[in-house]
Amino acid sequence: MVKKIDADSWKHFAASRRTTRDFLDKPVPQSLIDELLEDAMTAPSWSNTRPYLVGIASGEKRDRISAELLSRWEAAGRALRGGWWGRVKLLFTRYGLPQSDYRVFRPYPKELVPRQQRVGAELYGLLSIKRDDHVARQAQWARNYEFFGAPVALFIFTHKGLGEYSVSDAGLFMQNLMLGAHARGLGTCAQGAVALWAPPIRKEFNVPKGYKLLCGIALGYPSDHKVNGFQAERLPIAEIKLRDV
Repeated sequence: MVKKIDADSWKHFAASRRTTRDFLDKPVPQSLIDELLEDAMTAPSWSNTRPYLVGIASGEKRDRISAELLSRWEAAGRALRGGWWGRVKLLFTRYGLPQSDYRVFRPYPKELVPRQQRVGAELYGLLSIKRDDHVARQAQWARNYEFFGAPVALFIFTHKGLGEYSVSDAGLFMQNLMLGAHARGLGTCAQGAVALWAPPIRKEFNVPKGYKLLCGIALGYPSDHKVNGFQAERLPIAEIKLRDV
């Protein structure tokens, strides 16, 4: 007999999960990571195909990936600041140009822009980063490539053969993993930004043919930095419920 938790406990637990954007320099044992993966594997999957794979980076592997992603981010920034000549050089060397398996950056549909702008303004406001402070904004974005200090970086690959269904399954898998981490006092941050450059990540893992890098997840113990207290707006359910015809 499976012991059930009451609805209120589940509601408060799920609502208390927050994205972690600053981590302690405290190792996460591999045995604990394996427990999280086991939690994640209880998620439903399309015909039970489990069309995803996970790369786990810690220690020197994590540091190599971080250093290369930061280098490419800085190269792209220098090129953009260098005017037309910088852009020409970027196109010539190609170092810093996006090399993602999926299209990472795409315009937000106009009806979703207000939500995106609000969360950005609130987060950067909490960090006292002004809209016109491009140096500070670039530095904060670069934290993605340091995995916000997390000692572990996970990379999620999905099989291109099932298209959207692979991505859907990966999302369910990730949610279970992140809630499992939360239950154990760990923090997580799902990171689309790290998928901007797939080659330096693929280089560190034996990725089978047909699998594409979807995103990363920073994993570790949250620090007491104020950014970890940030609470994004939770939309009222009326905004997602379709109206009858």
